[in-house]
Amino acid sequence: MSGNQVLRSKRVVTEGGVREAAVVIREGKVAAVVSPADVPAGLPVTDVGDKVVMPGVVDCHAHINEPGRTEWEGFETATRAAAAGGITTVVDMPLNSIPATTTLDALRQKAASAEGHCAIDHGFWGGVIPSNTGELEAMVDAGVTGFKCFLIHSGVDEFPHVTREDLERAMPILARRGVPLIVHAELTPHEAPPQGDTRTYRSYLESRPRRWEDDAIRMMVELCRKHRGQVHIVHLSSSDALPDIAAAKREGLPFSVETCPHYLTFDAEHIPDGATHFKCAPPIREAENREALWAGLARGDIDMVVSDHSPCTPALKHLDRGDFGAAWGGIASLQFSLPAVWTGMRARGHGLESLVRWMCQNPARLVGLTGVKGSLTPGADADLIVFDPEATFTPEASGVLHRHKLTPYAGRPLVGVVEQTWVRGEKVHDRNEPSSRTVGRWIRRPGVAASGLR
Repeated sequence: MSGNQVLRSKRVVTEGGVREAAVVIREGKVAAVVSPADVPAGLPVTDVGDKVVMPGVVDCHAHINEPGRTEWEGFETATRAAAAGGITTVVDMPLNSIPATTTLDALRQKAASAEGHCAIDHGFWGGVIPSNTGELEAMVDAGVTGFKCFLIHSGVDEFPHVTREDLERAMPILARRGVPLIVHAELTPHEAPPQGDTRTYRSYLESRPRRWEDDAIRMMVELCRKHRGQVHIVHLSSSDALPDIAAAKREGLPFSVETCPHYLTFDAEHIPDGATHFKCAPPIREAENREALWAGLARGDIDMVVSDHSPCTPALKHLDRGDFGAAWGGIASLQFSLPAVWTGMRARGHGLESLVRWMCQNPARLVGLTGVKGSLTPGADADLIVFDPEATFTPEASGVLHRHKLTPYAGRPLVGVVEQTWVRGEKVHDRNEPSSRTVGRWIRRPGVAASGLR
């Protein structure tokens, strides 16, 4: 189904709330959201009954790994899995591809790898490393979404971490150009591997304490205050950092934060020994920490939830040994992030409007696409999904569309099924009709001033 059309439902998530409405699509854009009685004549109408029509998810944190480590993932498999999970725009991280996206030439290679292979629209983060300050402006001009840095070893040698001195050189450039700096916020002078029995999850958890995140976030608040450019903390795990985050927001700093489905779903107490497919950095923490993250999300201390899809080949997880010290850290989740988050939301009394704010609107705002992605406002791209928020399912390996099937969500009952996904008015996923359409485009960041997400 494509072209000019109307999608009607008893539950459409609009800017004004959830209501019975019809979404009018013309030339790939949302032309209007009207009452069912006001549908323009002459357009084909699809009525989905009481299934929810909502904006497509904007996932601004995924490691697709192509080129260079395409055996880990790749644009074709990643974006097809994303479409099945209700994601209509994904922004790819500057690692773990080879070359890392830290130069204009590397950005061009990344974009060429993606062209013609993506089911959904996509953008690219650049990277800030110690040696590439002179590359940043050219990458902004080319349309990168912003720039990522690590304050600790990234896990791959081609993407070295930065010091505070490196950031003092880079941040004025990014602030002047109005693009965000997104930060892997763990900071320590003495990183050490897990100790003792490294088959236990406890050994891994204790090797990356909360204070690493807390200290890093305090430093980034200081630098945000000094340079007044947008700073965004990726994959917040430590709830102990929430008071400092809330204080930065009250001060009016352009400071925003994300967390991820795995931190809101799992807890350290229930990760079995040897289950290295749960390993990620920062680590999944205790149940009380998880509940504090949910509370921070509800208060607005945390702005959004994004996947941090970070797959690898199964061999790199060392499941045969169950060694948390040796295993690659990263969780495969693109296909399941929306239902995982919705499952937790329903259990805690949150509704569809919050879902859209946390997974559609606020990520779109971070990447400069407000009014283009993440909402059903007139003029926005007609990126939307048909979602059954009451349906349940249990992910199985046979249904996983990521390149590799290993994910901690397999076998875990979830609530919320994506029935259809549309990108700019083109249907790219239907759970009853497998699709191989590749309509995705590179969505470059438009010129915008740095701003917070309050």
